[in-house]
Amino acid sequence: MTIPSGVEVQIGGNDVTVKGPKGTLSRTLPAAISVAHADGQLTFTRPDDERENRALHGLVRSLVNNMVIGVTDGFRKELEIVGVGYRAQAQGSNAIRLALGFSHPVDVKAPDGITFEVPQPTQVIVTGIDKEVVGQVAADIRSIRKPEPYKGKGVRYAGERVLRKAGKAGKK
Repeated sequence: MTIPSGVEVQIGGNDVTVKGPKGTLSRTLPAAISVAHADGQLTFTRPDDERENRALHGLVRSLVNNMVIGVTDGFRKELEIVGVGYRAQAQGSNAIRLALGFSHPVDVKAPDGITFEVPQPTQVIVTGIDKEVVGQVAADIRSIRKPEPYKGKGVRYAGERVLRKAGKAGKK
């Protein structure tokens, strides 16, 4: 794997730390896979070709690659809100207030390293440098009011297709 310029990778035993223009990420990797850094390249090696080690080999390579992409470009997940009266409102860049048909508004606070953008009342963008955390926060927001199958109301990922049911009219 090639390391882009401006990114610094430090390897200490099983710990890998990646520093870049957007921040720093670190992770403890499985002991079975060894990582070597030479001439702007990262090399991942496994001890043998057992099934578990082959799986860990690809996993570790992907995790480190996502760390490098995160500190250079960052990650973002877009959410759409569908439904009459359903909307999002920014409370700074670290919190949003959602009106999703409940009797009360729902406040969502961003964990460290995550920011929210609300370009329109029906759109929320979650951004950050850690792919795992960005995806989890987006999934947590979606789980507050998942898209329902009859009218499609709720919070969904941008571009997500919601399978619709016919309801009572389709029973004939």
